[in-house]
Amino acid sequence: MNALRRIGKFLLPLVISVILMGVIWYVFLKAFPQVGPRVGKTPVDVWRYLVTGPSAGTARQAVLADLRITLHDAALGFTVGMLVALVLAALFVTMPAVERSFMPVALLLRSVPLVALTPIIVLICGRGQVGVTTMAAIVVLFPALVMIMTGLRGAPKQAMELVTVYGGSRWAALRMVAVPAALPTVFAAARVSVPGALIGALLGEWLGSGKGLGSSLIRAIASFQYNKLWASIVLVTLVSVVLYAIVGVFENLVLARFGPDAGRS
Repeated sequence: MNALRRIGKFLLPLVISVILMGVIWYVFLKAFPQVGPRVGKTPVDVWRYLVTGPSAGTARQAVLADLRITLHDAALGFTVGMLVALVLAALFVTMPAVERSFMPVALLLRSVPLVALTPIIVLICGRGQVGVTTMAAIVVLFPALVMIMTGLRGAPKQAMELVTVYGGSRWAALRMVAVPAALPTVFAAARVSVPGALIGALLGEWLGSGKGLGSSLIRAIASFQYNKLWASIVLVTLVSVVLYAIVGVFENLVLARFGPDAGRS
């Protein structure tokens, strides 16, 4: 019951947010009639384009094919970015000298817009899968690194010292105390990183590989395919919300069993 209650509390605001986005979409088109029906497409137009229209099957197949490429790119970027963030956070927390040496470099790179770094990334990694994965991983890495480090440093000091007193190493204290205590922060970083990975993948496809929804969106603008443009944006937004919700549901299930409030009804 505790897990179901947590999941319900998490999903309800998310559902309300999706409904509000649809309302804002309608209000925006009504408030700015100069956009016009040729450019500004309503939810009904998108539904007709993807589901009920005469060429909906062909349109849906094309958009879903691009979406599969983008999801693959985002999944690789998310995995690489989160793994690197976890490793770096553990190193920085247990070895302050390493943090003092490399954290300023990380902050400097974070301050540079990814669009400005893209030519260098493409030059080094190429325009293929490695380049797109690198861009998506960079978007994931820095916010996740800061959040995970905050969670690891928030571990109870008495418990950390107890492990040390009984002969445990810093890594043992990290594994036995800091990591379990940081689980809420790790999951929060994962939730934030899911939309970030999609954004990074779209950007990498636009400026790098020329495949997936990132490239398809730009081509749709240039060729005045506004139905495809709106349908692609709506689809990637809904997928982002669904992935965010999946991570949130998994987070609540894990924390209900292993978190600070585990066992409370």
